[in-house]
Amino acid sequence: MKRRNFIKQTAATSTLIGLGGLSLTSCSQNSRKHITILHTNDVHSHIEAFTTNHPKYPNLGGVAKRATIIEEIRNENPNTLLLDAGDIFQGTPYFNFFGGEVEFKLMSKLKYDASTIGNHDFDNGTDGLNAQLPHATFDFLISNYNLKNTILDGKTQPYKIYYKDGLKIGVFGLGIELNGLVDPLLYKETKYIDPIEIAQDTSRILKEDQGCDLIICLSHLGYNYKRNPDKISDLNLAKKTKNIDLIIGGHTHTFLPKPTLVKNVNDENILVNQVGKWGINLGRIDYYFDEFNNKTSKGKQIILS
Repeated sequence: MKRRNFIKQTAATSTLIGLGGLSLTSCSQNSRKHITILHTNDVHSHIEAFTTNHPKYPNLGGVAKRATIIEEIRNENPNTLLLDAGDIFQGTPYFNFFGGEVEFKLMSKLKYDASTIGNHDFDNGTDGLNAQLPHATFDFLISNYNLKNTILDGKTQPYKIYYKDGLKIGVFGLGIELNGLVDPLLYKETKYIDPIEIAQDTSRILKEDQGCDLIICLSHLGYNYKRNPDKISDLNLAKKTKNIDLIIGGHTHTFLPKPTLVKNVNDENILVNQVGKWGINLGRIDYYFDEFNNKTSKGKQIILS
């Protein structure tokens, strides 16, 4: 099946983006709109905070702290999206005993909007993942896995559009090649599609056909691979595509002090962000739109201490 047909069947102007010390395009305070993107990745079933005597992450993380911070930010700005870049499962006894039920129920209580699927989310197989989906009130977005011949057929979407303050925010997901990472008996007939090509097609649909003001990719491809720089990664995805504004990454457990600014094929700025692992950090990106929907941004990581 051609990738464009697969997307269709399963489912304003670029401006300078500023970060940290980079200059931002000025917007009228009275007319600009403000969208906040919060995100996590590779939480790996870490429900509780680390103990106070943990050698590396004492007292960090935990769903309770995350919930408190998210509530505070939503009170500050109701136009907030909460997203995850995959590998929700595997890593603590919560997953071993409950198979993902606790993770999905808590993410639902935190009112996540969407997640993509990581390789460890197949650790109990397609059947195990499917069994937990009723506990999730958020969307699962994955555009480059063809799940047609699996029990997950129809349970995910390639992309979804969210509406905040009159703006259209298109979000789509990309998963890593499962072959070599996951036992084929677990992912069964899941078919992997080239993420660069599917990202080009999906982002074009969101930009040109759907008229989205902001396009976000939830990626579980990995931030970068120094030993294999040509391997598909978030940085390479950003450089080889257009229309995407923000790539929220996972898989490589990369702690970034602030989002990385990358030039796409049109020499436009894309943000790439990832917040490590185990729910220790919460990512935050704030977008500001002027009366013409030109956008600027700033980002930071929030340590759950």
